[in-house]
Amino acid sequence: MQSSVRQPTIYLTHGGGPCFWMEFPAPFGPRAYEGLRVYLEGVLGSLPAPPRAILMVSAHWEEPVPTVASAPAPSMLFDYYGFPPHTYQLNYPAPGAPELAARVRGVLEGAGISTASDAERGFDHGVFVPMLIIDPAAHIPVLMLSLTADLDPARHWALGAALAPLRSDGVLIIGSGSSYHNLRAIFAGGEGGSEAFDAWLNETAVQVDPAERRARLLAWERAPQARACHPREEHLMPLMVAAAAAGDDPGRARFRGRIGGKAYSCFSFGG
Repeated sequence: MQSSVRQPTIYLTHGGGPCFWMEFPAPFGPRAYEGLRVYLEGVLGSLPAPPRAILMVSAHWEEPVPTVASAPAPSMLFDYYGFPPHTYQLNYPAPGAPELAARVRGVLEGAGISTASDAERGFDHGVFVPMLIIDPAAHIPVLMLSLTADLDPARHWALGAALAPLRSDGVLIIGSGSSYHNLRAIFAGGEGGSEAFDAWLNETAVQVDPAERRARLLAWERAPQARACHPREEHLMPLMVAAAAAGDDPGRARFRGRIGGKAYSCFSFGG
């Protein structure tokens, strides 16, 4: 791959299921996800140049070792349940990136990280839901990379650090998760501890120096209301990858808003 404009890294909240194509009951209500949609629509325009490919780490894919999806034309993986029939007709026909998949494996293996490849994996909703808004024309190749099933913050940090050189080759690294993810509380009233956690997350991502950012994120369970917002941390692990791939680049809050009464944020690093 030829050298290109260095891309930032991004951690985004991808919403709830097929949230942009339906309405939710209270406490959400009509157009609850409109602010998030507007942010996602502007992602490509915020970049220094169009990316050659997108490397997407989805909270909805866990494997024993980091695994790349090597299909040249990934299918759709509807990994949500109980939603209206039309949400199972969504289609995202973006090409995969088999050559980038091979390079990612080489970069990670060179850093001492064991990897695997999956030639059958389709776009899960952590990928196709935000990408249908970010790049509705589906022109940009998308490579999926799994989390590791241990959900170890340090392991995901190492993963992101190893991927950092790809940024200089025009690859946009996106961690797709959610800054708040407590499904048992999401329809309950109130802010559910999200205000305190979101304030800590924004301070950590945006205001502190890179060394402290790393220390705080690796110890994320100590944050105010951490487990109230993330009973299980798979939706936070993509942030570890994105922040680590950023190196010493500063962070910036790209979206802050309330959805269903809960506070959510999205960040970019280095752009």
